[in-house]
Amino acid sequence: MRIVYSRVSTAAQSLLRQRRILTEAGLLVRTEGVAEGFRPADGVLLFEDPATTSKIPALERPAFGHLAAAAHPRDVLTVSELFRLCRDLVDIHNVRNWCAARGVALRVLSGPLSSFHDLAANDATTALIINVLTAVGQFQRDLQNELTAEGIAAAEAEGRYRGRPPALDGTRREEVRAAFREEGTSIAALARTHGVSRAAVRTALAGLLPGQPA
Repeated sequence: MRIVYSRVSTAAQSLLRQRRILTEAGLLVRTEGVAEGFRPADGVLLFEDPATTSKIPALERPAFGHLAAAAHPRDVLTVSELFRLCRDLVDIHNVRNWCAARGVALRVLSGPLSSFHDLAANDATTALIINVLTAVGQFQRDLQNELTAEGIAAAEAEGRYRGRPPALDGTRREEVRAAFREEGTSIAALARTHGVSRAAVRTALAGLLPGQPA
């Protein structure tokens, strides 16, 4: 059995990029006539954690709990990108140990680790490469965060930092909310009408979408 896992950090993000990668791999099938519509291919189980921060360890996320209950030996756990499942070295080791204990293979479809057929394999070469690449990736993220924080601090000190203005605000935001609430206009249609991304529409609809706080 092929098991697929997807995750995004916030409700404003979309699973579309991950779904496209998984579709190209034959794990998902596009549903015609439905916006962003995908379904698992035959023999595939799909588990998704929407609006789930990577600060929550993979093994503690809600969808991963359902995944764990459905997994059996010789299943293959597949993710489009490694950071959708694990964001640091500790987390990936925990997932590798979880997979190894249950006889489940771990596969990543894109990125430098995509050439491995089983990232949970218990051999020295796989462990070494995972350690190096994950540590380098973590270093790059930490460095980028540090540089961003320094840039914001410098801009604030000079009175230049105001944050990014919303793509939809004021009257346009209220128009979007009214069309969604009263007419049931889809997010895709609202994005086309106002010339913005679907993420911008979801931000404008804060409190109206399922699972979002008011």
